[in-house]
Amino acid sequence: MSAMNFGSKSFKPRAPDKGAFPIDHFGECKIFKETFMKCLRDNSFDNSKCRLQSKDYLECRMENQLMAKEPMEKLGFKNLIDPPPSQSDGDTKP
Repeated sequence: MSAMNFGSKSFKPRAPDKGAFPIDHFGECKIFKETFMKCLRDNSFDNSKCRLQSKDYLECRMENQLMAKEPMEKLGFKNLIDPPPSQSDGDTKP
């Protein structure tokens, strides 16, 4: 006997919370992951030497909805973010 679900709500997927990462089935961030893992191996798994690669990998995951979007400052990458261009860079308009 099959169940009849009249009026049931449809499931709406959403990005996971921090700490819950779906598998990258389509390999969208594979290159970033491999670059990060190579950096770790080359540096005796000292992750402080691979922060840029880690940041790139997390950005890829967020862009491809493999994790919830978070500001990079909140993930500990404030010092790796380019500051916004200032007006003193010679790009002033009269």
